[in-house]
Parts: sequence; structure tokens; C-alpha cells
Amino acid sequence: MQAARLTYYDLMNKAKQAEQEKDVNAAINNYKQAINLEPADTLAYNRLMIIYRKEKLYKEELHIIDMAVKNIQQAYNNRKSKPKANATISKLSKALMKSTGLVDKKGNNMYEPEPISSWKKRRQVVLKRLDKA
Repeated sequence: MQAARLTYYDLMNKAKQAEQEKDVNAAINNYKQAINLEPADTLAYNRLMIIYRKEKLYKEELHIIDMAVKNIQQAYNNRKSKPKANATISKLSKALMKSTGLVDKKGNNMYEPEPISSWKKRRQVVLKRLDKA
């Protein structure tokens, strides 16, 4: 008989329970498995960053931050490149984004999606802590 594979939500629940039970290694392993199943979901990355910060594992935190930024940017770019269902709606959306200053004249985003900007700030903090260590 083959063992049942855990879903993303099962792994997240196990990780949360492990955190509550102060089993840091189990929580880390479950969050990493959850990331492998859903690399574009931000919750597991955030929890891992918090755990690594509490445990003062700054190199591991830096690695997770870099991986999270890369994966979320990739997912955001993939979603952006999908063909639009209606050309009129697409044209109006682009015009609205330009008029509100969300994109430049070439259509490039002026701002990053939310978790990325806060993760980049967090990265700077980690780099400072690594320099002090």
C-alpha cells in the first residue's frame, strides 16, 4: 500500500501545530514541503522567515527571502503575461494604470507587488545582522 500524499493545507496545519508545540525542526520541514507544493503562496515563506529570525539563523532566513522574492516575482510575471480575454478591457486597464502612475510610458510597473517590497526591506535587516555577527 502506498502512503497518502499530504496536501499543501495538511502540511501548513502540521507546521502550525509543530510551531505551537515548539518543534522548530518539524515546522521548518513542513513549511519547506509546503513551498515545494505551492511555490507562489506567501504564507509558508513568511512563517519560515519568522522562525529563522527567532532562532537567529540569519543565513537561512536570507536564503528563504531570496527564494521567496524570486518565486513570487516569477509567478507575478507569469500571471501578467497571460492573454487577456477582451482587448477593450485590456486597453482600458492599461490606460487607467498609466493615468494613475502605476506603470511608466512603456507599461512597466512602477511598484512591486506587496510582499516583495517588505521582503526586500527584511533582507536589508538580515544583511546588517550578518555583518554584525
